Amino acid sequence: MFIPLYDTNRLRHIRLQYVTIGLIVVNALVYLATTLGGENFTNAAVLGLGFIPSVVHDKVELSPEFVVIPESLSYLTYSFLHADIFHLGGNMLFLWVFGDNVEDALGHIRYLIFYLACAVAGAFFQGLVAWDSQVPLIGASGAIAGVVTAYLILYPRVKVWVLAFARIPLRIPAFIPLILWILFQIVMFAAGGEDQISWACHIGGIIAGFVLVLVLRSRGVPLLAGADGEPDPTPNIQQPPVPVEPAASDGTPAQPGSQWGRGAATPRD
Repeated sequence: MFIPLYDTNRLRHIRLQYVTIGLIVVNALVYLATTLGGENFTNAAVLGLGFIPSVVHDKVELSPEFVVIPESLSYLTYSFLHADIFHLGGNMLFLWVFGDNVEDALGHIRYLIFYLACAVAGAFFQGLVAWDSQVPLIGASGAIAGVVTAYLILYPRVKVWVLAFARIPLRIPAFIPLILWILFQIVMFAAGGEDQISWACHIGGIIAGFVLVLVLRSRGVPLLAGADGEPDPTPNIQQPPVPVEPAASDGTPAQPGSQWGRGAATPRD
């Protein structure tokens, strides 16, 4: 639908988005490690670290040679595995464009908690929808869906550069592509879209992102910020001028009962 390229939203509360950068680096290193290990190593990593609902729910037992971690940890580990460079690149691009400002709004530690919780929520929802599935779930899409949702709630009118239909560059308010993206996930989930994509995982991340950003955002960070990323300014309401009582012709001040004094009374509705 669209590819995010750049936003005009500066950081206000942190100097560097090192959690976002760290997550991108870890995802890239894990991908390189699994790819360089060869096909057999990749398959073993997917089975051992991917989220398999039937295994987690004790419907199927994983072969011992693939057991790397406790099954419950796969709610997290799956999100650091990717099928190919395009899968990795797409997720990391979304994280790079939108993650820094969400980190700025939440703070480093709460942002990391937010990201990991959205990943867990994505796997959890996938497990609910496909309880007995033996297909491993991999990819950071659940966490990314949470980041996208948080950005939409925090900065809907910030201008972003996107590549529409993978070829048309546009600079538009963030709420336009992000709402369309979220609606697309919902429609595809409801319609039972492509089997190779876990739309349920995306929905889980969207729900978690919506709830958690309201809970974890730093004090003083507004919602629905304006086009420059700042809250809309308070309207500048002009106060009616207060007449100044002129001096009397003989040089003495005017008395309160005079016409000028009555004009200085507080206005009424």
